[in-house]
This record gives sequence, C-alpha cells and structure tokens, in this order.
Amino acid sequence: MPATREHLLEKLKALGIETSTVEHPPLFTVEESRKLRGEIAGAHTKNLFLKCKKGTVWLVVALEEADINLKTLHKIIGSGRLSFGRAELLEELLGVLPGSVTPFSLINDKEMRVSVVLDEDMIAHEVLNFHPLENTATTTISRDGLLAFVRDCGHVPKVLRVSADPD
Repeated sequence: MPATREHLLEKLKALGIETSTVEHPPLFTVEESRKLRGEIAGAHTKNLFLKCKKGTVWLVVALEEADINLKTLHKIIGSGRLSFGRAELLEELLGVLPGSVTPFSLINDKEMRVSVVLDEDMIAHEVLNFHPLENTATTTISRDGLLAFVRDCGHVPKVLRVSADPD
C-alpha cells in the first residue's frame, strides 16, 4: 500500500522539515499549474518519470521552464536512451498516478529501483514546490528539506544541469 499524503506530511514533520501545503483543483500539466503563479511562492517544478533501454528507471526533477531534450538527456545523466515510463510502472514503483509525479513519491520506492536526478538550476533555489503524492495540492519545502527527505528515503540524488547540451 503506497503512502498517503497524510503519511508523507507526518514523515516530513518527524524529520523536522517544515512545509506548507495549498489545496487546489487537480493539475495535470505544467501549463495548468502556471495558473497558480503568484499564489504559491518558490520555484515551480516538473517531474519526469523515465525508463532507459537498459531497464533503469529515472526520476528527473527540474524547474518547470527547463528545456529538457529527451534525445540527449541520456548523455547528461549517464543512461541508455530514454522514454517516458508507463503509468503502470509509475504506480508500481512510486505509488502515484500520472499528473502526480513528485520527488515525494520516493517514500514509496522501498526497493530502491528509481535513480534520482535533481536539476542543478532547480537546487539553486531555496524554496521549491511539489505535489504531495496527489495533484490536488502543492507542498512548499526548502531545498535542504528536500535533499534531507530524498536521502532519508535511501536515495543519493545526482545533481546535474539537465537542460545542458552534452556536446
């Protein structure tokens, strides 16, 4: 059974990580999320659930405006060629549905099957925003809080500039 939003927020609190959460209608895309600008402070993000030809599954977390080229991203992160992971695999590994992908879903990756990449440009921001396992809310967290959470989940994220041109 995957963690619920309530379980996630309890976990963050137990780790001493301060957050705030704003409720809103379901948001499925970055474009829809932009309607909330001005209401929620901090950097806004996008999350890509990807699978490479070698079988490795990746969660790439970047600023919403990051220009990520899926044809060359594999060179930056050191993987085989990438494509979007299937919804069934997303739910199996991270316990969330499409439209709710978030680094908070690493709480559900008990078998450590997902490799994590955090965009260097995103990590430069002190305050970040992500869905709390469902797309009907946005949770604001500090950069240091996010890193502490990801590490507490057992992951050592790669911090890379994912919008960079590898050539």
